[in-house]
Amino acid sequence: MNPAATATEVEDIHEDRRWIDIHQRYVGEANDKEPEVVFIGDSLIQSLEQSEIWEKKISQFHCLNFGIGGDTTQNVLWRLENGELDFTTPPKVIILLCGTNNHGHTPEQVVAGLEAILRLISEKQPQAAIIILTIPPRGHKPNPVREKNAQINSLLHGVVPNFPKAQLFDIDKAARFVQSDGTINHHDMYDYLHLTKIGYWKAFEPVYELLEQILITDKVDEK
Repeated sequence: MNPAATATEVEDIHEDRRWIDIHQRYVGEANDKEPEVVFIGDSLIQSLEQSEIWEKKISQFHCLNFGIGGDTTQNVLWRLENGELDFTTPPKVIILLCGTNNHGHTPEQVVAGLEAILRLISEKQPQAAIIILTIPPRGHKPNPVREKNAQINSLLHGVVPNFPKAQLFDIDKAARFVQSDGTINHHDMYDYLHLTKIGYWKAFEPVYELLEQILITDKVDEK
């Protein structure tokens, strides 16, 4: 059994119910809100909601943000199996970013976990266009984790075409986080993992432009 593709609830080791309470809030929002776009993932998605680009551009699309810091593929899969995809008003676009927290899992296992998530989204929300974002590079200098994430991204190119409504978006190609000398600038990632205000603009302005294209095309088709 692949642990990265087995839906797993986060253990409440601190006994504060924080993770499950966030999940239950998201389930409530899925029932109560009318989103056009839903973002799903880990801390990189969760913190997007506090970014300038979210406030000035992305939020106009009536978005929900279902990110939880520290989540792995199996945690996201559990959340989606347990109510976060049960929308009263079906969204038009679902954006997924996770996998960088899957320490101890092979690239193949992580990709299988992402594939399981894509399959579940496709089954529960077949009308939605799916954008799966590549895992951004991490670490100030080249390192094994960065290499692993690059392998995951490469393997995704062979998986995503199996889902007709899904497309892979290369964040690093758009944002160019890795400089010519192989380093990442702290102005883009303050801890060489999480994005700064500048980093979010670099990574998600192209995502905003893609969303704009998809939603404009959708409105034209409705007419």
